[in-house]
Amino acid sequence: MSKWVKVYSTDQVYKAEIVKSTLEDRGVPAVILDKRDSSYNDFGLREVMVDESKKEEAETIIKQDVELK
Repeated sequence: MSKWVKVYSTDQVYKAEIVKSTLEDRGVPAVILDKRDSSYNDFGLREVMVDESKKEEAETIIKQDVELK
């Protein structure tokens, strides 16, 4: 069974999607965990998660290849 770990978090949906897409383009499966409060849709974080065995690779990809403005 896989253990998922957080490699990135943001309160902006588009940033989480960019990180997830970049990781998947580089062969690292990723998911977005939505931690928004159900009462306040715009309050809370989105976390990009990867398999624990891919954590270091994902962090390197994020540092080197993801440009968020």
